[in-house]
Amino acid sequence: MTERRRRRLAILLPMLVCVIGITGISVFWLHEYRQTAFEHISKFCEITIEDYPEAEAQMLSALKEYHTLTEREVKGNQFLAQYGYEYDDFCEGISWNVCIPSAALLFLVLCAFQFTVGYLNRRNRMRIEELTGYLEQVNIGAAGTVIQTKEDEFSHLQDEMYKTVTSLYQTREAAVQAKMNFADNLANIAHQLKTPITAAFLSLQLMKETEPGIYGEQIERQLERLNQLEESLLTLSRIDAGTLQLERSQVDIYTVLSLAAENLNDLLQKENISVDIPEHGCMEICGDMEWTMEALMNLMRNCMEHSAYGGTIHCDYSSNPLYTEILIWDNGDGFQTEDIPHLFERFYRGKGAAGNGTGIGLALARSIFELQNGTITARNLRSGGACFEIRVYSH
Repeated sequence: MTERRRRRLAILLPMLVCVIGITGISVFWLHEYRQTAFEHISKFCEITIEDYPEAEAQMLSALKEYHTLTEREVKGNQFLAQYGYEYDDFCEGISWNVCIPSAALLFLVLCAFQFTVGYLNRRNRMRIEELTGYLEQVNIGAAGTVIQTKEDEFSHLQDEMYKTVTSLYQTREAAVQAKMNFADNLANIAHQLKTPITAAFLSLQLMKETEPGIYGEQIERQLERLNQLEESLLTLSRIDAGTLQLERSQVDIYTVLSLAAENLNDLLQKENISVDIPEHGCMEICGDMEWTMEALMNLMRNCMEHSAYGGTIHCDYSSNPLYTEILIWDNGDGFQTEDIPHLFERFYRGKGAAGNGTGIGLALARSIFELQNGTITARNLRSGGACFEIRVYSH
């Protein structure tokens, strides 16, 4: 039997039981009614002929005439009402003789219908719970499948679910492998860059000793930029490979902000930019001091590159039962609207990009805070300037 025929039978069977039951009740009721009506008319004629034997011929003639009457001619006749009789005065026996068996039969039909529908509902509910449990196991990373013991209306759905889950597993494994390959390639590139950069630095030092000049300073800046790029690529590859180990300790917000600003002191003095860090008392997050400082330095460096000469970088922080929030903003022109959705993408440099950045700093900052159960968002302030909003969650 095909699956479609089984589903059709499961729907039609309760309806068929109900129709057969109602038809049986109707036939039974009609039979009982006709039998009772015949018995009452027969008794009436018997009493009349016994009391008036000479009226037998007229009674039989009247019965023959009555037998030829149609339903339309009989229906609605109220002749006996003028003598004070009502329809409840006749055929009293039909009430219990017919109603009790009819009610019992109807009850059995309804019970059969309810049992059939209940059985189908229970079976469907069990299959849905089984498939739901399978998906829940998949969502928590467990493997396996639901064993199909027999064909039913959920069999095709189960097969498609299994195919989809298998495909998702394969896609996930391919994505993880691709990410690992990307991390390995990134690490290889970073290591390959290390040797020529080191050699170039040594050659530059010799050149500056023998022939100092402006060109040596320009080369040195580019080499420093390459060295920073190499270190960032190596860090990103460790993050992608899951090998970047972060310490878990209490990090004071004011302290880590001050250290980040101190490490940028030479660049800040060159641009005559100050960093305003208010002291709100002891407020801590659980994380790695060095890497948190590195992420904050990248954000401050971005603000510095977009600030005017003599500007100020502002910092603030607060805490609530859910998370600790750190704000870093500048008084520059702010982000370009079309750049905001892509600011934390690797190697992205928007229209408003300044300096000799590589487009890695913000991506690295986001990855570091995400490893510490945090998030970073960027927005423009109404009063002007760009603002980074960091939230490190308690749990």
